[in-house]
Amino acid sequence: MGSRERVVLPGATLGVLGGGQLGRMEAIAARRMGYRVVVLDPEADCPASHVADEHIQADYGDEDAARRLARAVSVVTFEVENVPAATLAAIEALAPVRPGPGALEICRHRVLEKRFLAGRGFPVAPFHVVESLADLEEGLRQLGPPAILKTAEFGYDGKGQRRIQSIDEAAAAYAPFAGRAAVLEAVVPFDAELSVIGARGLDGDFRAFPLLRNAHARHILDVTRAPAGVPLGVETRARELARAIAEALELVGLVTVELFLVGDELIVNELAPRTHNSGHGTIEAASTDQFEQHLRAVCGLPLGETELLRPFAMANLLGDIWGRQEPHWARALSEPGVRLHLYGKKEPRAGRKMGHLTALAASADAAEALVRRARSLL
Repeated sequence: MGSRERVVLPGATLGVLGGGQLGRMEAIAARRMGYRVVVLDPEADCPASHVADEHIQADYGDEDAARRLARAVSVVTFEVENVPAATLAAIEALAPVRPGPGALEICRHRVLEKRFLAGRGFPVAPFHVVESLADLEEGLRQLGPPAILKTAEFGYDGKGQRRIQSIDEAAAAYAPFAGRAAVLEAVVPFDAELSVIGARGLDGDFRAFPLLRNAHARHILDVTRAPAGVPLGVETRARELARAIAEALELVGLVTVELFLVGDELIVNELAPRTHNSGHGTIEAASTDQFEQHLRAVCGLPLGETELLRPFAMANLLGDIWGRQEPHWARALSEPGVRLHLYGKKEPRAGRKMGHLTALAASADAAEALVRRARSLL
């Protein structure tokens, strides 16, 4: 077995690019399993730095810092997509990167991602690549308004997006995107927003978690619940899509496939080659949570079982909740079956993810009602 395929056993050191809440929860899972953790992140007090063995504070474009990380660890993974290709190349010369630079390069750029999916026959909404105002106007003629213009890179939680209601809005809509690649997407009249999180191991084994149903508010994930309450055939096809995409990307690790359900048809919205906000409830509700599963995959260990132990719902806690005083944590936690996760971010801001609540119950409906009630008590 070559160095690119080697198994990384507990006791070794894991490198993580990105020290946000996903990196923090990955580090917690790694520490629980006996791994040491080194995180590279530009923020001095990033959430993962509180639990990692070492924090290298550096910009993602700092190749010297990246080499320092690579020399200190046995394998490198990431929680963010905005890592330059040159940084990944510098790391990969010294240590394996999993899920892999190729998967990251595709998933971090909407144009590449859309072309990758469409070129392999995966179902996607009609789209048009936009590199000029003329491209946008042509795309609106082809797709017809309303449509959504999205930046090709660095867009998340609704950032870098503009809904266009008529072709008369094209010039004003394009102005903030000038000089940047973008994608115009047809608006999908979906019945539900779903996600499926699957893991592909070093040996090619694949396991997917049960399908998740998501609700957004202000373009930010608000509540996730499972089971998703869809026909078995839809769930089966979602898992098959995730497997096929993971294999096409040749990734080792987790892939999250965000989906629109239209009738009984599935349309792929976006991909994330990493753990995902919608999977946080697996910490309490699944036999193996998404963070341990990702760790198992990137370290070459056998994948864990993915069935749900109980129905759950997860509600994000945004900085808006703080207001003028600390939230009433005791009130929320007085609700039976509710668990609190805070990410260690000191500065609450509107729209900033500060933590989440998870509730377990006899059904997804009951869990959602419980977690929403607990959040309202804050």
